[in-house]
Amino acid sequence: MRLRRRRRESSRLMPIKNQKDPGRGVFTRRALLFMAVQAGALGELAHKLYQLQIKDGDRYARMAASNRVSKRYLAPPRGRIVDRYGVALANNKENWRALLMPEETTDVSGTIERFSSIIPLDDRDRARIAREMRHQRRFIPVMLRDFLSWEEMARIELNAPSLPGVLIDVGTRRVYPEGELLAHLIGYVAPPNERDVARSALLALPGMRVGRAGVEQSQDEKLRGTAGSVEMEVNSVGRVMSELNRVEGVPGAEIGLTIDRGLQQKVLSRIGEQTASAVVMDCRNGEVLAMVSTPSFDPSLFDSGVSHAQWIEWTNNERTPLINKAVAGVYPPGSTFKPAVAMAGLQSGLFSPTDRVFCPGHLDVGGTRFHCWSRWGHGSVDLHQALKYSCDVYFYEMARRVGMDRIAETAHQFGLGTALDIELPHTRTGLIPTPTWRQAHHHHWNGGDTIVSGIGQGFVQVTPLQLATYTSRLATGRAVQPHLVRAMNGDLGPEATPEHWPELGMPDKYLAALRSGMFAVVNEQHGTAPKARLGLPGITMAGKTGSAQVRRVSRALRESGHFNSANLPWEYRPHALFICFAPYDAPRYAVSVVIEHGNTGADAAAPLARDIMTDTLLRDPVNHLTPPPESVATAETPDADTPPADTPE
Repeated sequence: MRLRRRRRESSRLMPIKNQKDPGRGVFTRRALLFMAVQAGALGELAHKLYQLQIKDGDRYARMAASNRVSKRYLAPPRGRIVDRYGVALANNKENWRALLMPEETTDVSGTIERFSSIIPLDDRDRARIAREMRHQRRFIPVMLRDFLSWEEMARIELNAPSLPGVLIDVGTRRVYPEGELLAHLIGYVAPPNERDVARSALLALPGMRVGRAGVEQSQDEKLRGTAGSVEMEVNSVGRVMSELNRVEGVPGAEIGLTIDRGLQQKVLSRIGEQTASAVVMDCRNGEVLAMVSTPSFDPSLFDSGVSHAQWIEWTNNERTPLINKAVAGVYPPGSTFKPAVAMAGLQSGLFSPTDRVFCPGHLDVGGTRFHCWSRWGHGSVDLHQALKYSCDVYFYEMARRVGMDRIAETAHQFGLGTALDIELPHTRTGLIPTPTWRQAHHHHWNGGDTIVSGIGQGFVQVTPLQLATYTSRLATGRAVQPHLVRAMNGDLGPEATPEHWPELGMPDKYLAALRSGMFAVVNEQHGTAPKARLGLPGITMAGKTGSAQVRRVSRALRESGHFNSANLPWEYRPHALFICFAPYDAPRYAVSVVIEHGNTGADAAAPLARDIMTDTLLRDPVNHLTPPPESVATAETPDADTPPADTPE
């Protein structure tokens, strides 16, 4: 039994020949399927490698490079502004600033907050940063803080690992070496606003500035230059590792002005603390050598931001320090307007230089009495004497006969009440009124308006620059235009000569008669401006005084014999004006002076104009002059037969 059982078990364990294994077929199919999957995966991988490395290799190489290279644009240096001798009037100075590259940090808000804990940001900084983040593209850096100190830069570098995308950069700030001396003329720069950036995206670059006044504004596009760029290698958190490539921007053009900085300083020192403006102009070619407006301001404050307190102080100052009075201040010209009225009368044919008018001290028209500045009158005077004594009645009568339209036409020819072609913004044209202008404003023009306009009062308004241009045209008989830009990048433009400007078309004999009368004002006995007489050998000057009332003086007060405008409060005193040109026999320079509430042109403006003209002539190397004694001129004592003046011009 046992033997049979063992045999049966052993037979069961022995393989049966020629019997098929059912599991072997299943294993073979699985292996083939696995091998097919492997082959497919390897094929797909090979295809992808070919796609990445061969077909799209260049594209992915560029994308990889962009992940490690940061490119940003660089604000170009702003062009310098220099005077006629190359003295810098507006320049650049390096300063350090902290910039944020938004595309190099994943948490812009967090980075700004961490920066603020290191370098405090005030509300104005935060508002500016938020505004720039909203409106600027991510590749344009945002300035976090400007004008960093060494201590602040050290704190930023020490905390660099926690400030991804923040870098310290060197920029430039605008500096004005002469400060207040040329503030109105040069102007100032300020950060661009949203409207500026909308016109040019590059203005969003940190450090870019926009001219807001003066030559900085009028020549802004030329001064800006062209932006450069820099490529930097950055790590995974946006820190700069190295600079790979830099393309420097093109600096803005250097603007050379006609201004003589030395003369400008002398004019300012002559004016002192007075609220005034003065213009010195080369009447042969139109170059403005000096243009002063007082009081002034520090233009450098606008680059870093003017405080609210400072702005309130400026805008509430009745002396208006922010306004360039030479081009934007408008004043009644007073008696400086009389030569223009005289030319209108002469050209009309209604007057000749020898015609005489009797001046009893007033002119009665239609029940209204118009006073002469001398209540005793000047007697019978012709044109020469009328200019010499500045007789109001003579010009009342001339204006009444000639009419306002002719006067306005002549005044415009002289450059009064017109837009002058000078490289400055915010210039005003003044006003030479006419009946048509008055009616357009729904008012009636009457004869009295014409009469008071004859002595530069009423609605007549001009600027000091217009007065200097007017004087230049009187002196040369040509339509000289004032200008400030003399050179660009050191290249002088074509120099203007008297022949460059068209003739006014006014008869030479009439121009000579006006010049002769202006010569008498300064140099002949009993002229209204003996204090303007030059003390230079062989050089004489011609000029005209003016006093422009700012409030009406009643007839009763005038006739009381006790009225003296010098006793009025400052703001009620007349403006003092003076215009002049020299040398008389070969005019080269013209000067206009306006002293706000200076009272009389003869006592205040004429001596100032004399000193300015003296300084101008002394700085001209052609003249080979030496400075005169301090007491250049003294007022003459009128002869006994000369009627005393109540308020001399």
